Amino acid sequence: MDRQQAREYLLSKPFTVETFPFGKDVSVFKVKHKMFATLSVGKMGKGENESDDICWMNLKCDPQEAIMLRDIFPSIIPGYHMSKVHWNTVKLDGSVPQGEIQRMMDNSYMLVVSKMPQADQQSIKLHL
Repeated sequence: MDRQQAREYLLSKPFTVETFPFGKDVSVFKVKHKMFATLSVGKMGKGENESDDICWMNLKCDPQEAIMLRDIFPSIIPGYHMSKVHWNTVKLDGSVPQGEIQRMMDNSYMLVVSKMPQADQQSIKLHL
């Protein structure tokens, strides 16, 4: 999955908007003003050998599942600049299957929605 595919998939979620509060290089995806993903290009502090054109995505995750995913996929690490318990960073280098990345994006979205007031949850679920 490349940056554009990830961006399009995230934006396909109901009530999702893309914002840039951290500058033009970091997309922040929100549902009803609550962040559920970030997407950026570059090293993200990983050293000089990393390619500048690799995308990195932060996704909210159940704490137990977050650990499991980090154990399975070397390109999934604790959330960069995020809570290491509730967020994972996914390096979009082709090593994680697209279906798994989409599942993680879906889960991140639904975790955020599940914490919203009932009225907001219901309005979102009507569009799923």
